[in-house]
Amino acid sequence: MTSGPTWTIAQIADEFGVTHRAIRHYEDLGLITPERRGTQRIYHRRDRTRLNLILRGKRLGFPLEEIRTIIDLFDAPRGRRAQLEYVLGQIDVRRSDLEQRLKDVQDAIAELGEFERRCQADLDRLGQNSTL
Repeated sequence: MTSGPTWTIAQIADEFGVTHRAIRHYEDLGLITPERRGTQRIYHRRDRTRLNLILRGKRLGFPLEEIRTIIDLFDAPRGRRAQLEYVLGQIDVRRSDLEQRLKDVQDAIAELGEFERRCQADLDRLGQNSTL
């Protein structure tokens, strides 16, 4: 493997705030490939970089197969037009989805606000009627 700093699964899990199980799952899927020394996993800078990209992709809502395609770009020679166009297309799809979700949440908040105002008005009317 490469020289340089290495990390254990516990160190990587703590640093990124994920479980050992999640890391092993990403390994099973071939998204990260730590060095093995017997039963111990040794993580190198490449593994940390890929795990960071996996977690960022998950935060953005990308499925793991899309994340795989995107992070594999790091292993491909630079300038592969088709791959970069693919990633840009996926970003557009994800952005559109997130923008729609944001609009849906904003609409739901507005509806809740209106419902709250109506409930408060009804409660206020009931309170006025009970004092008469």
